[in-house]
Amino acid sequence: MTSALGSRPLGVAGVVERLAAVPGREDRLRHLEVLPARPARHAEWPDWAAPDVVAAFSARGVSRPWEHQAAAADAAHHGQHVVMATGTASGKSLGYQLPALSAVRGSRGARGQRGATVLYLAPTKALAQDQLAGISALGLDVRVTTHDGDSSRDQRDWARDHAEYILTNPDMLHRSLLPGHARWTSFLGSLQYVVVDECHHYRGVFGAHVSHVLRRLRRVCAMYGAAPTFVLASATVADPEVFAHRLTGLDVLAVTDDASPRGEVSLVLWEPPFTSFTGENGAPVRRAASSETADLLADLVAEDIRTLAFIRSRRGAEQVAMTAAELLAEVDPSLPGRVASYRGGYLPEERRSIEEALRRGELTGLAATNALELGIDISGLDAVLMAGFPGTRAALWQQVGRAGRGAQDALGVLVARDDPLDTYLVSHPDALLGAPVEATVFDPSNAYVLGPHLCAAAYEAPLTEADLPLFGPTAAEVVDALTEGGLLRRRPRGWFWTDRRRASDLADIRSTGGSPVQLVEAETGRVIGTVDASSAHGTAHAGAVYVHRGETWLVRSLDLEEHVAVIERADPSYSTSAREVTDIAIVREREYASWGDCRLSFGEVDVTHQVVSFLKRRQPGGDVLGEEPLDLPERSLRTTAVWWTVPDDALAEGGLTGRDLPGAAHAAEHCSIGLLPLFATCDRWDIGGVSTAVHPDTGRLTVFVYDGHPGGAGFAERGFGAARAWLTATRDTILSCACDEGCPSCIQSPKCGNQNNPLDKAGAAALLDVLLGGP
Repeated sequence: MTSALGSRPLGVAGVVERLAAVPGREDRLRHLEVLPARPARHAEWPDWAAPDVVAAFSARGVSRPWEHQAAAADAAHHGQHVVMATGTASGKSLGYQLPALSAVRGSRGARGQRGATVLYLAPTKALAQDQLAGISALGLDVRVTTHDGDSSRDQRDWARDHAEYILTNPDMLHRSLLPGHARWTSFLGSLQYVVVDECHHYRGVFGAHVSHVLRRLRRVCAMYGAAPTFVLASATVADPEVFAHRLTGLDVLAVTDDASPRGEVSLVLWEPPFTSFTGENGAPVRRAASSETADLLADLVAEDIRTLAFIRSRRGAEQVAMTAAELLAEVDPSLPGRVASYRGGYLPEERRSIEEALRRGELTGLAATNALELGIDISGLDAVLMAGFPGTRAALWQQVGRAGRGAQDALGVLVARDDPLDTYLVSHPDALLGAPVEATVFDPSNAYVLGPHLCAAAYEAPLTEADLPLFGPTAAEVVDALTEGGLLRRRPRGWFWTDRRRASDLADIRSTGGSPVQLVEAETGRVIGTVDASSAHGTAHAGAVYVHRGETWLVRSLDLEEHVAVIERADPSYSTSAREVTDIAIVREREYASWGDCRLSFGEVDVTHQVVSFLKRRQPGGDVLGEEPLDLPERSLRTTAVWWTVPDDALAEGGLTGRDLPGAAHAAEHCSIGLLPLFATCDRWDIGGVSTAVHPDTGRLTVFVYDGHPGGAGFAERGFGAARAWLTATRDTILSCACDEGCPSCIQSPKCGNQNNPLDKAGAAALLDVLLGGP
């Protein structure tokens, strides 16, 4: 415990303090942080704002804008590209809606012809629907609609021909609007504003893709004589002007001084206890964060505290809601109906119904995936529970910001998972609460991303020499490679796309790589779902037990050429886990730093994976029943990595002679992968690792951490830049963990292809001491 809880008043936070005092829970509340309330600072409506737009906002209760809203709106109105980086519930929507709606209302022709147009981009359909509801509620005569996968053909045609304000997403822009721009001439030629909402969402490979989609949009708009003003918004983005410039290629003004009111925010760090069960190799296991969250959700609903619980998986969200409802039924038969789940995969009308029930107060508790993390307006929430650290400080504050909207007090509870990163954070709260949000990492120059978008741009209109600077300094080199490979053809007027297909099909901006594998039911032939090609080897191989939407299936066969896995319903008494061997070769070292006799490097590597067998484990219990071989091909990946080496003499000086060096390196690799998301905006599933006592390319003990995406995603490069802090946190996590020989909270990994063997916890700490002992 790191706070004097006895002095806190019995408000929302006081309820949690009472819950923490329940016998058996005394040691679970690890830290309480209280952020003070903040008053509002107002500005006057700008003179240029359309009177009917101002009147509409006033009728909705906005008597005057806050200072940051007025500053952002005024800059955008005068043609300055803007990024608003103010807190959750700080009214960023008004900052772009005021100039956008004023432009639409002030430019319509005498006969109602479409004048200025606005394109709004959101990372989720739910957020676009929420924006649609907000604009519609203003009651203005503005032709506004969504254009996404839920839109009917008639609605899409109306949007193209008549809409003034279109709400869509980057994928729809990439696949529909830009390839078919000739049919969108009127809309794109009048485009005055492009809004990129929740822009922090665009990171890693996805962020690199979106950056080129926006550049293609700028290019097509210029063809029709338009140069729209870009307005970006996010509550949680570091170095906003740098990030916005990288995403759009434009010089952008950052508005960061938040003038909105905020109630008191209490943030609790909560750690579940160890259980009597043991896991892999006899390691101690903590109680699941989802189980702990279900208990807390039931307790808060019973106290009539409106609570949103964020769960990492779709299946987990449903299970938490069911468990909380069962617990509430023991208290009061009327309470279970006050709890529901919310996740992607629901029908659009189901999602809208749940959102409305939460707004109206018909639901007191909701277990949701991060589909509700973004800026959907759900007022009146008191508390947010998070079943595990959501991956970044930015995402944590985004989720906490769902509560307390409207300047009311709010509570956030982070329930730690049995994971190195979560364990480190609850033990080192300053790393979470005393640090700014992470810089959003993505690499627009990645040739594996840039190449398909240059092809897509050539499909939209022949590429010229004048276009290439728009796509970055490596564009000319990549165009030459595409031309040599036959994808582009050079002509006097530029480079042309050579295929009849839409070039946009080459760039699946949401895919992790490769065509997805379809899961086909053996008896009926129907497709019940898909799995990423990158993970099919390990999860959809012949003999695998596959869980889909709570149902268990047995994989009969996997056809990698046809991208089909044939499955059948089954209820086996075992689960399966793949065993994988991974080799890594250094292609080129780009940068390095000497740490005493040790060396830290960043560069390009070739990674080779092969799933060689799978284990059958009894359920429940986890006992290994047997191992079956698999004959699957190798998969190769050219990517970027950060790696470090320790020579033999340094190992001897550090007292590591005779120790289990492969186990020490393996344990340090696992824990460092678990901690990298604290320093780079990634998930541990975005990165991989390899460790060896002697690597053939270095001749030394070497530990690699690499990006799991072709060409790299910027995560390993970020790790190289933050290596001292990252690897120090790795060592501290290992030393502070309460287990004796290693557990999931420190050195064991859920994605290990070698079944977490060998591992040496003490050796890993000693090895990192040697590495960090250099200057």
